[in-house]
Amino acid sequence: MKPRLRRARVGDVDGLLDLERHFPGDRMSRASVRRFLRVPSARVWVVDAPPHGIVGALILLTRRGSAVARIYSVVVDPLARGLGLGRRLVQAAERGAREGGCDAVSLEVREDNAAARALYARLGYAERQRLPGYYDDGGDGLRLRKLLAGPRAR
Repeated sequence: MKPRLRRARVGDVDGLLDLERHFPGDRMSRASVRRFLRVPSARVWVVDAPPHGIVGALILLTRRGSAVARIYSVVVDPLARGLGLGRRLVQAAERGAREGGCDAVSLEVREDNAAARALYARLGYAERQRLPGYYDDGGDGLRLRKLLAGPRAR
């Protein structure tokens, strides 16, 4: 079956936590995942690929009064990489940000994550700031931002 992108549901908590094991650090807890699934300031998408289950996920956060949405987390199972799932997830988040009245999306990425940085560059994200020692393990990060197309974009 073709992987299907959809909004996450409460029943996806275990699948989302399973994906978290692919992060070297900064993993979310069960309580955090459950909170993201129920608060209106978070939008969570998953890529579901039966019978394998959830093979990708993205969490987008918004703040009242802010025109900038933040991609909090993106993860694709290593066995599903190279299928364009990361691109699909980020593009869904961008649409969600636009629908929520935002005109830009920001995110943080590990400086040593060449594959993710290449994806974000192809999608139009630009480096805004270096973040030395940003991650729990001391890894450096980069803050990226993309202005969204449309009448509100600045």
